[in-house]
Amino acid sequence: MILGKKIIVAVCGSIAAYKSVILVRSLIKDGAEVKVIMTSEATHFVGALTFSTLSRHDVYSDISSEEGWNNHVELGLWADLIVVAPATANTLAKMAQGLCDNILLAVYLSARCPIWIAPAMDVDMWHHPATQRNVASLGEDGVHLIPVGDGELASGLVGEGRMAEPHEIMEEITGFFKKKSELTGTQFLVTAGPTYEDLDPVRYIGNRSSGKMGIAIAKELADRGARVDLVIGPTHQQIDAHPSLNVHHVRSAREMAEAAIKLWHDCAGAVFAAAVADYRPAKISTDKIKKKEGDLVIELERTVDIAKALAKQKTSSQLTIGFALETQDLEQNAQSKLARKNFDMIVLNSPNDAGAGFQHDTNKVTFYWAEGKTRALPLLAKTEVASEIVDEVIKIRNVKVHIDS
Repeated sequence: MILGKKIIVAVCGSIAAYKSVILVRSLIKDGAEVKVIMTSEATHFVGALTFSTLSRHDVYSDISSEEGWNNHVELGLWADLIVVAPATANTLAKMAQGLCDNILLAVYLSARCPIWIAPAMDVDMWHHPATQRNVASLGEDGVHLIPVGDGELASGLVGEGRMAEPHEIMEEITGFFKKKSELTGTQFLVTAGPTYEDLDPVRYIGNRSSGKMGIAIAKELADRGARVDLVIGPTHQQIDAHPSLNVHHVRSAREMAEAAIKLWHDCAGAVFAAAVADYRPAKISTDKIKKKEGDLVIELERTVDIAKALAKQKTSSQLTIGFALETQDLEQNAQSKLARKNFDMIVLNSPNDAGAGFQHDTNKVTFYWAEGKTRALPLLAKTEVASEIVDEVIKIRNVKVHIDS
């Protein structure tokens, strides 16, 4: 799974650096192209010559060298994956804060590829609240944690803090690249964000959806190998370019419906994460509505129910997953929506839960399936929720493909 992959192994100053020698050798043996970055402290534990000999590349330990400037931007763009192993408490803190005083940190801040960390430190350092905050912060930024081991440490103490063994890191990396190909050859539709329904040239009816959840789902699907059409309403969120992600910007429910219906025929499935307006003004004023004495009455009409419209065209091999944002009768409303719209699964969330719903970087959700099964997740980063949802997409798709075959 890692044949031909370009991997950077970033080594920090820890006695565990000797394990990184084995890791580099294992990666190369399995067909990866490896470049090594070392902090200056790391060179006190393992010589750069060892890594350059194994990797057949120069080792980068400073922004500049006798040969000239080492382009950290090019390094960050070159890699398919970066693993920081060992990752010291000092480097974790700097990564979490966005500090940049060595080439490892410069490459980290320039990289567009997945980042993995394999921490190594003494037990009390690992359990210190500051370290745990930094690890949690990096997780929210999308950095993947390779869990520490439990055992005898360099200090003589016994506990958590050991860097994962090279074979464990190899399993994580290999599993990651395997995941990236799970949906190769499929196409998915994702709706995200709010819709704005115009009242007049300057006013509209809308909601507080940011689009963060839908964007995370679209990216996760693309990262797993799918071609993804993201139909998104007005948002201030940055959507990073991805070769498998095609973004369609729309404004109103009608525009979102037209785009979704046009794309649906060729899709293996859809995830409806958009907060689509249920109603729109029956008449849009061509001029700004002026304030007058008394109340203003605006007649509203129903918008197109996108998920319900596509469900009517849904084949036995296509899957649909919806969202339910509820403030009362949560389970009852979610299950009713699941049945009405012929979803394979629905994701319930509520703004009643702290850190969940619109605008947040986190979400707390419960999955419901038509056969009555449920699964509640704790409060997670929306990127982690997206990963859980796509895991379920793959399971549902595998069942449908098996039945059709």
